[in-house]
Amino acid sequence: MPLTLSDRRNHAQQLSPRQRRRGLLLILALGVLVCCWQLGATGLVDETPPLFAAAGRAMARTGDWLTPRVNGLPRYDKPPLVYWLMGLGYVIRGHGQWDPLGTWAARLPSALSTVAAMLMLGDTVMRHPHCGDGTPRRTALATALAFALSPLVLIWSRTAVSDALLCGTLALSLLCQWRCDRAGGRQWWIAWLLLGCAVLAKGPVAVVLTGLTLVLFGFIRRDVVGLWSHLRPLRGLALTALVSLPWYAAELLVEGEPFWNSFFGYHNLQRFTSVVNNHLQPWWFFGPVMLVAALPFTPLLALGLLQVARGAGRWSAPGDRDESLQVFAACWLLAVLLLFTTAATKLPSYWLPATPAAALLISLSLLPSPLRSRHTQWWAWFACAGLSAVLAVGLWLSHLWIPLIRDPEMPTLPTELLASGLVLRAAVCFSVAAVLGVVLAWRRQPDEGPATMLGMQGPLLLFQLVALVPMIDLGDRVRQQPVRQAAAEIVRQGQRAPAPSPQEPVAMVGVMKPSLHFYTDRVVVFEGRSKSALVNVAERLRSEQRRQWSGVPIERMPTALVVIDAGTAAQKHWQGLEPQLLGRYGIYRLWRLDRRRLEARAQQLQADGVRSDWRAPRPERY
Repeated sequence: MPLTLSDRRNHAQQLSPRQRRRGLLLILALGVLVCCWQLGATGLVDETPPLFAAAGRAMARTGDWLTPRVNGLPRYDKPPLVYWLMGLGYVIRGHGQWDPLGTWAARLPSALSTVAAMLMLGDTVMRHPHCGDGTPRRTALATALAFALSPLVLIWSRTAVSDALLCGTLALSLLCQWRCDRAGGRQWWIAWLLLGCAVLAKGPVAVVLTGLTLVLFGFIRRDVVGLWSHLRPLRGLALTALVSLPWYAAELLVEGEPFWNSFFGYHNLQRFTSVVNNHLQPWWFFGPVMLVAALPFTPLLALGLLQVARGAGRWSAPGDRDESLQVFAACWLLAVLLLFTTAATKLPSYWLPATPAAALLISLSLLPSPLRSRHTQWWAWFACAGLSAVLAVGLWLSHLWIPLIRDPEMPTLPTELLASGLVLRAAVCFSVAAVLGVVLAWRRQPDEGPATMLGMQGPLLLFQLVALVPMIDLGDRVRQQPVRQAAAEIVRQGQRAPAPSPQEPVAMVGVMKPSLHFYTDRVVVFEGRSKSALVNVAERLRSEQRRQWSGVPIERMPTALVVIDAGTAAQKHWQGLEPQLLGRYGIYRLWRLDRRRLEARAQQLQADGVRSDWRAPRPERY
């Protein structure tokens, strides 16, 4: 069979293995720079990351790699892969010396997942050079950076939660699915094994997203049968189950109904069918999230989606696959949009699995083609430059809006942020990106295709290093350092106690900061600021039972250490307890509280009709 024009062009552009390796090494270097620079320099950000880190550290210390546990309680909300990876960091000898804040080990899975997705995006473009139209290595680099420099990815690649791990494993799996289909079914099993890892990262949502993506792709191509024969989904799902189901079965066998009700009932079914933790958002919530997540290349994302919509009829023939990666990326993005728009509970992080698809749509939208309007591509690119200019102007005018920031946990943030000059650094970076974007648009050289994006991505990469990372450090000092200081004092107080006697129990009231548990390595009783919370604290310090921890009778330990914020301390029912003030740390106070006075106040409140509610069953403590 004679080669088509497309095949001859692709063959001419085919990169050698050495050329691909050089391209991947460059992507790897930039990925490590973006994701791992100063990764462990700041503490864990409350409220969720310390729960993940504490569970991973507990696995490493106890040797129980089956059930994640935090603060003496099981944590069923996520599967174990992220905890296992974190735990591997915590078992390294001498960990406390080279990772004193415990954040490097906790954040590394997120960072490496992002780097792996960057490499897979770049390798996919380089192995199928029609995506690069003569400059596949530069197109691959631009695609990888379009993903890594997404505002959502910049944040979650440095956050100790499981979202980036799901994004990375799902991206590897879906890109393998597309490559397998293009190769006629070779190595089909790799994609399904990776999907099993995605299920161990976040749960069955990975299978649902994969199924939606493949169904949409098959119908748009009008070749569901061919796609089915290439990917072998029945065998593939069996492999996915072989990788992921053993942990679920073992956990269900050991933990029983509490695991079933919490993981499947609360964190999967209930999150999809009803609003959880007050995360109520309108049905169109992910529209703005999609636009913000692509900044400043949002116009190119819109252009890529428009190109797919206009050309859907042309790509129905199985033999014409020049633009199938762009179509596949659109199906991938649409699958995420449809699934999570349908869900009742909506969070910005739910959009993260769509960011690799958005990166492909952004970069491939600039590919030159006789069927595409160069004029439209030029205007979309010029709009990206204009959007960067708008962001730069907003940053230059930061002295007008930063003082409007009001956060009771960070009262000094506006003053310190303005004094640091970091926002002005960000303004310079976006200004340079805008100028370069205008210059590149004015040159109007569409033959260079997506490679022109590198001109604007350079200043944005610099923004990450010289502005965003230092801003994270500033926020850590203002918001998190006071909690670490309180934790350090609690540790010192515990070291001073005589060895035979029990340690003073620890409570935190008013706000919940799980990092206090992480940095004290002690069980902490968390309660709110209500009258019932005071009664709860008194009873829980006396009688609550947890794994390897139990409440202490007043006779054995008459005092307790209580971390309380200034607002809660001002509440009438918390006043008059005559605590010993051990330290002030930002908005927090560390009290040594006479538990007899606490009990007397609790009994007084109960006489007035206040009741404790800590024994009421809840599907999740945190």
